[in-house]
Amino acid sequence: MSRADKPILVFQTDFTYAEGAVSSMYGVVKTVDRELEIFDGTHELPKFDTWSASYRLYQSLQFWPKGTIYISVVDPGVGTSRRACVARTTDGYYVVTPDNGALTHVKHYIGIEEVREIDETVNRYPATRGVAVFGGRDVFGYTAARLASGIIDFEGVGPAYPVEEIVVHDIPEPSAEPGCVSGILEIDDPNFGNAWTNIPTSLFEKAGFAYGDRVHVLLKHGEETVFDGDMQFDRSFGFVAEGEPILYNNELEKLALAVCQGSFIERYGAAFGPDWTIGIRRA
Repeated sequence: MSRADKPILVFQTDFTYAEGAVSSMYGVVKTVDRELEIFDGTHELPKFDTWSASYRLYQSLQFWPKGTIYISVVDPGVGTSRRACVARTTDGYYVVTPDNGALTHVKHYIGIEEVREIDETVNRYPATRGVAVFGGRDVFGYTAARLASGIIDFEGVGPAYPVEEIVVHDIPEPSAEPGCVSGILEIDDPNFGNAWTNIPTSLFEKAGFAYGDRVHVLLKHGEETVFDGDMQFDRSFGFVAEGEPILYNNELEKLALAVCQGSFIERYGAAFGPDWTIGIRRA
């Protein structure tokens, strides 16, 4: 297999760059095959947060070339009986990850064609057999490198198991009727403080809304009301004055909340997850 034919490897973890974990993973990859290309998704995922790992995987995977191998490691159960796996998506990508909820959004929004449990008797870095706490280096990075280099094919990862057995988080479905939609805050944009919903903008438009409309937003965390007020729906932040909240169409074509040149998350104390619900109607 020529270098041009070898899949790209993309890593995302909660490891940060504070110590040598990321460097060690990349070293193992290069030990397997010096020609493999490695890129970073992020190493700043919230610690132990498999929901965020799942969403960030879905957010960026689809924009890489088909055949890319994405290694996603947020692994609070490292060294235990949780499965280590490689999943093949219906559109031709591979995800190497612990099966702990990290495949939720890819399975839900993209689709998984087949999943295989990593056979660690074969696909495990041999120099560290006694280590149980660094699957990112010893299992996931190593297996991904062997798959990308052509040392093993997908069947060589290990035995297949039913896609229905993949561990997933619950994702409530958005709903809509004329003049009203509802959903959840699915993730944040941590740098800018925006809150992203799971409501497709196309669904919002089918409910009768259009850019420039004034809408009423009710945001709740459980039974607690976090935001209850009006704002404009538009294409981007600059359609309202600095400091004003806005409902906009985000980069994945879903509804999101922002404050122009400010932070919606900080101003209103918002977060994300299935218990953060949002309802939107005409103002």
